[in-house]
Amino acid sequence: MPMVVLETDHLVLRAFTEADVDGVLEAASAPSTQKWLPMPEPGRPYTREEAERWCTVTAPGLRASGDGQQWAACDSATGRFAGAVGLLRTLWKAGTTEVGYWFAPWARGRGLATEAVVAVTRWAIVDQGFERVELKAATGNLASRRVAEKAGFEFEGVERNAMPLHEGRTGLAMYSLIPSDLTP
Repeated sequence: MPMVVLETDHLVLRAFTEADVDGVLEAASAPSTQKWLPMPEPGRPYTREEAERWCTVTAPGLRASGDGQQWAACDSATGRFAGAVGLLRTLWKAGTTEVGYWFAPWARGRGLATEAVVAVTRWAIVDQGFERVELKAATGNLASRRVAEKAGFEFEGVERNAMPLHEGRTGLAMYSLIPSDLTP
């Protein structure tokens, strides 16, 4: 995938750099983030080394491998790291990919996740020609499910017992967006 910078009303979506390590560590270590994401794998804390590896190896590696692309979502006014949004599990021949996201506690409830998901999804469909973008959220994560709905995704059902969390397994609410769902 080509590396691009996307700009929205309140965010700049750009490649992760070493300068994002502290913001990633702070946001990913928050109990409210770890409640819904198995990051790291359940049962242990998120470390600075993992934040460094994410910013300098893993995120760039996803793009290089063709599996997806990750953006650091930064507040456009201050440059502060707000969260992550990205594409993963990309199947080029099928024209499908999945969008995922997580945001720092301070950035939640402001519409930033929705803004980022809309920008990345439109880029994937309009600029890259994808035919389907999927979004999965833990069934109990109502805030994340609202992001999907506000971004125009259609609910398709639940993948039962699909993801490990720190406190056990959860089902995933499955959403999708296809080109005909986009408003002009």
